[in-house]
Amino acid sequence: MTALDPASVATAAPARRPWLMGAFLLLTGAVGWWGAMALITERVAKLIDPQHVLNCDINPLVSCGSVMESWQASLLGFPNPLLGVAGFVAPMAVGVALLAGARFARWFWALFLAGVAGAWVFVTWLFTQSVYEIGALCPWCMLVWAAVIPLFWWLLAWLLATGRLTGGAGRRVGAAVLPFTWAIVVVNYAVIVLAIIVQFPTLLPRLL
Repeated sequence: MTALDPASVATAAPARRPWLMGAFLLLTGAVGWWGAMALITERVAKLIDPQHVLNCDINPLVSCGSVMESWQASLLGFPNPLLGVAGFVAPMAVGVALLAGARFARWFWALFLAGVAGAWVFVTWLFTQSVYEIGALCPWCMLVWAAVIPLFWWLLAWLLATGRLTGGAGRRVGAAVLPFTWAIVVVNYAVIVLAIIVQFPTLLPRLL
């Protein structure tokens, strides 16, 4: 037997059941949902008991409480995690549907990608606000960031490569990029880590 070329697998006919993408959507959606639900749970516990110590308050720099008290934490007038609790249901549902053999129209994939892209833009904005404006890091928030980043990049590359989003040049670009999407994700993570290290040079010694 010969090894399968990832690019050729990516460009295979969409009729093949995409087990890996289904499982990937289910996993990243579940991780993001868990992080968002943990934030909601802690916020409710704090409302019930003002003396409650948040489980994600480690020190002045790593503190959910500092982030929760900021206006950025309720951008639309209600706690941001509510968006996550509701929104992360979508990738989980799509993942389960793919595992069950469902097929979706191109317009559905376009709308789904638009929603995931919006989530990526939102968490990127929240990252910049946490690091450069609020001056604190929320562990549960970072778990949500960690889920959204690969979700966006892998979904984009996969949709292009499999022709579910577009054909022609877009499909060729997607097939070329898909095997290296992990590198894009690593770079995205690295930018965040580097920004945190530069902005909070005393963070690591406090955690050690």
